[in-house]
Amino acid sequence: MYANTIPVIIDNLNALSKFLKKAEGIVEAKKFDKSVILGLRLYPDMLNFTKQVQLVTDFAKGCGARLSGTAIPSYADEEKTFEELQARIAKTIEFLKSLDEKSFAGAATRDVTMKIGGKDVTMPGQTYFNSAFLPNFFFHMATAYNILRSIGIELGKGDFLGRG
Repeated sequence: MYANTIPVIIDNLNALSKFLKKAEGIVEAKKFDKSVILGLRLYPDMLNFTKQVQLVTDFAKGCGARLSGTAIPSYADEEKTFEELQARIAKTIEFLKSLDEKSFAGAATRDVTMKIGGKDVTMPGQTYFNSAFLPNFFFHMATAYNILRSIGIELGKGDFLGRG
């Protein structure tokens, strides 16, 4: 389970970090107000850019912790700058790298419990990874990317995939 989860999550967090860095450079060059960019959302009832990035890291650390049987680190959700979001991503990567590969033994069939709609839901680790983690992680990552694209930030598919 470790080989199919943690490296994938870290690679995608690195991709997120890269496209945020590229976006910040463009935002600076165009003299956009960074605080406005961080507060943008695609639609009034959707979460803003900052919250999308926070949720990507929340799902990442939650997945690593749940599948390894360790405690999920708690983050304060106080980021107000691109630099603070980058630090959050880096902190999440460091947490994931700290996990012992051996602790993932049996993770595919180990029960994982998480809150869904305010209720505890339990499922096997493989089901959790495929049906809960992956869709949520990529939804929030894609939404962050799409918020930036919606205001004309020059990012492409390669940036989303970490090749940009």
